[in-house]
Amino acid sequence: MANTQGPQGNYDPAGSTQMFRAFVDEAPQGRQRQAPSSGPRVGVIVGVVVALVVVAGVAWLALK
Repeated sequence: MANTQGPQGNYDPAGSTQMFRAFVDEAPQGRQRQAPSSGPRVGVIVGVVVALVVVAGVAWLALK
């Protein structure tokens, strides 16, 4: 029969919500949380605008 339990002392933080939250909230030493930047969002917006301009240009040339 297989031993499904891990070795003593190793716990699965996903085993309970409380243990998982404690595991996630532990900040490693020397590491600080950074505020999310708007860089990726600006890039997506610019990409969508460029794609729309290209599609509009192709449609204009096709209907010309």
